[in-house]
Amino acid sequence: MYTRYSPLRIFVRRAFVVTVSVVTFPVMMFTPMETRSKLYSYLHRVWLKTSTKPVWLTQAELAAQHLY
Repeated sequence: MYTRYSPLRIFVRRAFVVTVSVVTFPVMMFTPMETRSKLYSYLHRVWLKTSTKPVWLTQAELAAQHLY
């Protein structure tokens, strides 16, 4: 039902996240906490995404495995 991304695509996504994080770090030090948290929340979702399945669904399935 959901397709997994290739390792190359995952690597490119994560390289993008690291690059954006490093480039925006000096600017983000002086921005309000709301803006900073939105950006880093978005980058975290991009980092975790390894398939077309929504990140929240993947995390919910993993949480259920830990409980049962």
